[in-house]
Amino acid sequence: MSMNLAEPKAQTLGLEPHAAIPSELPLRKWLYSWLLDPEIRGNHQKSIDRWIAILIVANLFALLFEHVPAVFEPNKHLFHAFDLFSVIVFTAEYFLRLYLAPEDHEFKGKKHAHLRYITSPFALIDLLAIAPFYLQAFFPVDLRMLRFLRLLRILKLFRVLIPAIKDFLEINKQRTFRQKIHALIFPSEYGGNLHSFFDIFIAIWVVISVVAVVLESVMNIHYILDLEFIILDAIAVGIFTLEYCMRIYCCVEDPRYQRAIAGRFKQIREPSSLIDLMAIVPFFLEVFLHHLFDLRFLRVFRLLRLLKLTRYTGATKTLTKVIAREWPVLAASAFVMMLLVVLTASLGYLFEHEAQPEKFENIPQSIYWAVITLASVGYGDISPVTPMGRVMTIILALLGIGIFAIPAALLSSAFSDQLRIEREALKTELHDMLADGVLSMEETEKLFAEAKRLHLSDDDVNRLIEKVRREFEEKEDVAVLPLHKIAATPEHAVEHFKSLVSQIRQLSILTDLEKFEASAANNFTLTPGELNLWRHLQVKPSPPP
Repeated sequence: MSMNLAEPKAQTLGLEPHAAIPSELPLRKWLYSWLLDPEIRGNHQKSIDRWIAILIVANLFALLFEHVPAVFEPNKHLFHAFDLFSVIVFTAEYFLRLYLAPEDHEFKGKKHAHLRYITSPFALIDLLAIAPFYLQAFFPVDLRMLRFLRLLRILKLFRVLIPAIKDFLEINKQRTFRQKIHALIFPSEYGGNLHSFFDIFIAIWVVISVVAVVLESVMNIHYILDLEFIILDAIAVGIFTLEYCMRIYCCVEDPRYQRAIAGRFKQIREPSSLIDLMAIVPFFLEVFLHHLFDLRFLRVFRLLRLLKLTRYTGATKTLTKVIAREWPVLAASAFVMMLLVVLTASLGYLFEHEAQPEKFENIPQSIYWAVITLASVGYGDISPVTPMGRVMTIILALLGIGIFAIPAALLSSAFSDQLRIEREALKTELHDMLADGVLSMEETEKLFAEAKRLHLSDDDVNRLIEKVRREFEEKEDVAVLPLHKIAATPEHAVEHFKSLVSQIRQLSILTDLEKFEASAANNFTLTPGELNLWRHLQVKPSPPP
């Protein structure tokens, strides 16, 4: 089996650093290939869509803050500059797409491609996104009407969402409603880009919600944006509640949670589901029980929503494996630290109690001093004054450098080792994927997702593919395989036998036959059977013509 996997597989995966676009193409086709063609991997199309989407969301927030006089009035010039910048970007995008319309797959080969683009739904949305600015410049427009029209910029997101929705519906054709919800919520081969967009949407709302909770603690900001914070929190809770219910509803599609009631309860008990529940419970408790108890303290627990982001990263999963694997060593280290803390706190109480009864009042209070000293923090609020206490503090500080560093060193080493193990597992899996010489689309997506989880760059994956390719080539060279592996495969055994016979015949040509047979007969190094085989395999000289 012959393979040439280095370049083809890198291109299949979309892992090449740059798209291979010929520079001799016509300008319009070259620009479309680099900037807007969704079928060419490695170009700038995804980056452009991503930054345009970020700018659209930023415009939405700018429009919301314009309704807050305390924020808008002092920063009018900044809001205007941002709006001007947005209009320039959106206008440039509109005319760029208009110019490149004849190369667009939707209009290519059709008459009046530019006109067809102008009348297309996406082009009308793009035009509506910039029209309010130019209307304001040339016609008197009511400010409230202008702000409403600027909300239409959010419709530009449909340029990304609609193709993803179409692909999602095509992939999930003939599947039930619950299966479609499962494909949207949970990672699977049926999710497509829409699942990724859903995850991004939830992650953005987690960040917005947590930032709002943090800013709400600043009294000046809270006073100005009190109503906005309430509305924002209500929207966030609504989104998270809907997500939680959808997860519980469709989890039974997973074989691990198949039973209707028991399976859903099992899903509810999962750590990720408990985090989701804690993200919304404080809101409902405060709404329904505020007349019975003062539950304002629960608001701080909204920060737990940040833990929802752990679902979207593999680092947490890797760290959990590391802690579980190294727990015996970590537990031993924790025991040594606890023992040292208690002993030093007791000695500190013994030496310092009489000199400083208000600071070293008892052993529990001395534990605080011992921990601070061992951790090399040294706040200075409690410090020994007796000679023995100071000597002990010096010894304690020196011990703390090593003792407290042990868990950190263990975790760091184990984390790196776990990543190495998982990368080796990825390499083994890649061997299995490439055993047939073909990398399917499903295998490609799985490899790409796993590489992303293991923090492997595009170049790292390309090097891994090249390494596997070389190993396959070495396997094809039978001569480098151990004899027992050659014997395990009849085809390899036949090829190896032919190679040995060829070498014997070459040897019979290059050596002196009379001396060879004399040496073999005198020293009895060859048996009669082996000598007969040697004579049989000799290359006979061709008779003269």
